[in-house]
Amino acid sequence: MSGLEWVGVTLLIAGCFFYLAGTIGLLRFGDVHSRLHALTKADNLGLMLVCAALAVLSADWRIAALLVLVWLLGLLAATVSAHLIARHARRDGD
Repeated sequence: MSGLEWVGVTLLIAGCFFYLAGTIGLLRFGDVHSRLHALTKADNLGLMLVCAALAVLSADWRIAALLVLVWLLGLLAATVSAHLIARHARRDGD
């Protein structure tokens, strides 16, 4: 394996670790706000690392640009959905 492949695999493993950490936080924490915090922070970082790994492994600027767009849209979707869930939980007194 070349140097770039090692970098890509390392980024991919790190991204999977953060996805696993976010999932464990979702299952272990008690209240809604702690669960959302663990899930959104870890999953956004995991998505960034997975997209970076795929961009490194593809070695194409167009694919890397599309992966940046995927990551930004994932950030936007996670932010909006976490805000809506937290607002609904606060309104219901959870």
